[in-house]
Amino acid sequence: MAKKNYQASFDPKKTCRVIGTNKPVSLKYSTELIREIKGKPVLRVEAFLNRILEKKDHLPLRRYVSKIGHRKGEAKSFTKTGKYPMRVAKVFLRLLSDLKANADYKGMNAEKLLIVHGFASLGHRRMSNQPQGRISGKVRKNKSTHIELIALEAA
Repeated sequence: MAKKNYQASFDPKKTCRVIGTNKPVSLKYSTELIREIKGKPVLRVEAFLNRILEKKDHLPLRRYVSKIGHRKGEAKSFTKTGKYPMRVAKVFLRLLSDLKANADYKGMNAEKLLIVHGFASLGHRRMSNQPQGRISGKVRKNKSTHIELIALEAA
């Protein structure tokens, strides 16, 4: 689930962390979004996610690109392939608001937060039944993802 041993060392007084467990979002889009937002300020990331929700900006996909079309305009993050993952954007906006609340609680300036670490892993796969149709009684597994973000107060 959540990482305990990090490759980098984080000062707990200058960092804040948020963990979302079993969020009903795609693991693939979560990892692509984490790759895109790592190293950026929280306010800029929130603006980017709001643009995704309005379909004015797309999430560039670099790893999971099978059968995904290109977007018009200039290349972003060295690729033109992209999508508009609405559910992932909503969950990440909620996590970022929790991250800013954690920073306020610690006495940090929420406007100077910089995302330094992000991690997504496979959550619990809940079973559900497919609606009745030609193949009745078919069991499906719903996606869920554990998401962790760590932000550092920039000087």
